[in-house]
This record gives sequence, structure tokens and C-alpha cells, in this order.
Amino acid sequence: MADFVGALDQGTTSNRFIVFDHSGQIIAVDQKEHEQLFPQPGWVEHDPLEIWQNTGDVIRGALAKAKLSGCDLAAVGITNQRETTVVWDKRTGQPFMNAIVWQCTRTDGICAELVREGGQDRFQKKTGLPVATYFSGPKIKWILNNVSQARTAADQGEALFGTMETWLIWWLTGGPDNGAHVTDVTNASRTMLMDLKSLQWDREILQLLGIPQQMLPRIVPSSDSRTWGTTTKKGPFNAEIPVCGALGDQQAALVGQTCFNTGEAKNTYGTGCFLLLNTGTKPTVSSHGLLTTLGYQIDDQPPAYCLEGSIAVTGALVQWLRDNLGLISSAPEVENLAATVEDNGGAYVVPAFSGLFAPYWRSDARGVVAGLTRYVNKGHIARAVLEASAYQTLDIVNAMNKDSGVELRSLKVDGGMVANELLMQFQSDMLNVPVIRPKVTETTALGAAYAAGLAVGFWSGFEELRQNWAEDKTWHPVMESDVREKYYRQWHKAVDRTFNWVDC
Repeated sequence: MADFVGALDQGTTSNRFIVFDHSGQIIAVDQKEHEQLFPQPGWVEHDPLEIWQNTGDVIRGALAKAKLSGCDLAAVGITNQRETTVVWDKRTGQPFMNAIVWQCTRTDGICAELVREGGQDRFQKKTGLPVATYFSGPKIKWILNNVSQARTAADQGEALFGTMETWLIWWLTGGPDNGAHVTDVTNASRTMLMDLKSLQWDREILQLLGIPQQMLPRIVPSSDSRTWGTTTKKGPFNAEIPVCGALGDQQAALVGQTCFNTGEAKNTYGTGCFLLLNTGTKPTVSSHGLLTTLGYQIDDQPPAYCLEGSIAVTGALVQWLRDNLGLISSAPEVENLAATVEDNGGAYVVPAFSGLFAPYWRSDARGVVAGLTRYVNKGHIARAVLEASAYQTLDIVNAMNKDSGVELRSLKVDGGMVANELLMQFQSDMLNVPVIRPKVTETTALGAAYAAGLAVGFWSGFEELRQNWAEDKTWHPVMESDVREKYYRQWHKAVDRTFNWVDC
């Protein structure tokens, strides 16, 4: 068997391809950003063809850096930004419009109508999800309602829907030439269209939204020894490699952090922030604003379910500080700027740029900077930007503790922001539990590699994957409880100021 596994990480802002060895160490990585398109306030799009082009570039780039060929890879796994929606012509591969990104709020009207008719939780028992602009189902309906060519093609069986892993798997395995049209259970669980228990598309919801089932991909396990196809020799690998692992990015991080036991949790700090708690083989329906989602499924084994807290804006807030305000010239500078002050100076930033996700689910909210005085300087603003991620995570943990009945004792963390030690210490202080960073922080791509590698026998099972995990650093809480309570009380006052800004 070949000595390496490849993982394609299709993120919100960039594509990366990473080559891993048997010990889970990174051999080579290549990355390329794609354009963020904002056609209207609250609307976010990506060009799917640009993403496919960049996919080929990063695959070739990483293999060249490692001095490897496609034949050196035992399998390929894919992880992706979830919920982002593409509808394309299956004959040509041409998208009917740009991809609608998970952050986009253009489906607010569709969701408001669904809520008026049946309440925000009308699909929760089936799908684990509230009615919200976040999910793919309303995005598909919007495309079919607003792009006549897409509706005609869908009705004629000539249109395909996919989230980004489906789009890329289809192209990697042949595209219009009999490419595999599949989605794994974790991504399917984010559409608001899949029944959590049967792991099948729900016909009643599809009919209600006017979505033809024939345009939907086949739902498959996250790690599938039957494989879905092989890459083509004409493609960027220039070889036939099994494509047999796929996970939504947050579930991939759960697998990469080896959170295979009930009660284990991880938090990923990326463009947004996503905390997942493994709840075992039965779905737990939240009563505190969390999502019930699939964690992973290995072949035909019973799937693992999770409670998830989704935060729309965390790392994106640092990008806003850089790109929109110009207070820093690169994202890592935010830590040094925040370290110029001892606290936030009374300032709080609530980044409800396109509403608030869990546990609030308020699409009418918009961002605020609260508590400003003449004393506040750019250092305080930078610190408030970082603290916003920690406060939002605490909101999620409090809801998760109530739903699960189990108090969080420690938190494994990953994602780009975990290099920020000021934030990690503040996170530990606010949660009042240890925060643990692994040595390999690229856990999202690693999880996708694990899914593919398990499918072809590159790794033997969970125990071998656990042996690959190693701790890099742990932060312990040092903040006094009265200070923690004061900060958190002020945070909630700031959150209250974001509500009812948009007239829905």
C-alpha cells in the first residue's frame, strides 16, 4: 500500500491540500484563497468553478512540494465548508449561479414564511435543526425560485445539487463523464432535508420546499470501504486513487481530535466557531438552541451523533478588523495589539454581521460595539474582538451542559486562532476549565485523511488514531469568579443591544 493519504480541505476562504503520513504528521501542504463575493448586504457567494480550479492547483502544489505523485497516495478524503450550496448542470458541469455560502442571509424571507406556518422548530424532531438561513434546504429553494434555468433543469432531471464536497467529488471522479454524485451523512445532516434516524432524504420536507429528490446526491457513510469512485488520470492527481472519505469541516475536526467517546468535545476556531459534543449513537434533541447533527459514520456501523453550537463570526471578526478597519495589517498582529492593554476597557464587540447563530438564532440581529468611552483605544478594541470568541463559546457550553446534563471538564481546541495564546488563556478563564491544544492543529484535514485511510485499511481503527494524538499545550483558568461573572454579565448586555435591528 502507498505510504501517504491526501486530504482536501475546502474552506470558507481557501482550499488546502495536505499530505499526511501514517503517524498523522504533515508531509506537505499547499493553499490558495478564493474570492469572497458580496452582491448585496447580507449576501455571500463563491464561484464554484474558481474553487474547482484552485483545487487542482493545491493538489499539484502539495504533491510537488513533497516530491510525490498521485500514485503515492493510498486514498483521498475531503472536508468542506458546510451548508454552502451549488446547483449545476449535470451534462456540462456549469453552475446555474454562484454558490450561496453558509453565512448568506438571502433566504430570510423563505425561512420567515416557514416559521410563520409551523414555528422555528417545525423540522427539529426529524432533522435536529431549527428553521434558519444557515442551512442548505432554503438555499436550494431560493435558487430554484429565482433562476429559471435551474428550475427547468431540476424538473427535467438535469440539475444536480451539492454542498462543496459533493461538487468536488463529482469533478474528481469524472464530472460530466459519470462522476460520483454523493454526500456523506454529516453534510447531509446540515441541509435541513435529512431524517436523522433513517439517514435518508425526507420526502415531506422536500415536497414542502419544492425540491425534486432526483437532484439530490446519494447519502453515504463518512468513511466508506466501498469507495465512491476513483480520481481520473486526466485530473490533478494524474492517477486513479480511491475517493472514500468525506466529512463536514467541524465533524472532520471531531474525528481529527479523536473524540470517539461519548462526552468528548472539541471547539474549532476558524472563520466561525463550532463546538461539537459526541453524544453517542442516539440523537439528542436540544431544548437550548443547539443543533443535533451527525458526527460521523464508519461504513454501515451505527453513526455517532453530536450536539453542536455554531457561531457565525469569530476569525472573520479579526479579518474585519484587518480589512475593513485597517487596525492591523495581518491577522496574527491582533494578539500583540490586544496585549498592549490589560483588559477590554469596558468595550464589547458582538459580531452579529449576518445575525446570531446558537444559542440565540436571531437573524434580525446586527453587530454592535458597546461600552465605548474616550478611554477606549485600538488595543481595547482588539482585545474585545478576541474576547468575543470566548464569550460566544461560553454561551454554547452553558447550553450544552444543560442539554447533555454533563458538565464540560476540558476542551480540545483547533483551528487557526488557537495559535493566539492570549485568546486561549481568556477562553480557559471564561470556561473555568483547561483548554488543550494538540501538536497537530490541522485537525480538520487530518479527520478527512483518517476517514479515507480507515476506508482502505491504511489505519486499522480508532485506537491507532488515538495513538497519533498528542498534546502541545494546556491553559488552566486563573481568573477570579467575580471578575468572570462581571465580564459575562456585560457581554449579555451587549448581545441584547443587537436584537431587532432588522425588520424581518
